Amino acid sequence: MAGKPATRGPAGGARKARHIPQRTCVGCRTVLAKRTLIRVVRRFDGVVVDLSGKLAGRGAYIHNRKSCWESALKGGLANALKTALTTEDRQRLEEFISNLPEDAIASHTDADVSNA
Repeated sequence: MAGKPATRGPAGGARKARHIPQRTCVGCRTVLAKRTLIRVVRRFDGVVVDLSGKLAGRGAYIHNRKSCWESALKGGLANALKTALTTEDRQRLEEFISNLPEDAIASHTDADVSNA
């Protein structure tokens, strides 16, 4: 078989790197691993926060920082979900925002950098 590289199976040694899905935060436009972001879903009953990441519907992703949520609510979220946010949707999302830490990711990464 000239021209084809030899492939190695699990017992052969070389392993493929595992694919990590990437998503963009609609608040700050930063690309990160999907699991580090919070999913918001447009459903038939309105826009809801999907902490499991498995609800059916059109989704958008946001950091767990208040600053990202506030900028996303200014228009980026509605645009990504291709819908207009109702007052009930905004109230539901603002209630979720009020339970978030100020800047959880920023303080977490600062601690990691100081430990390195």
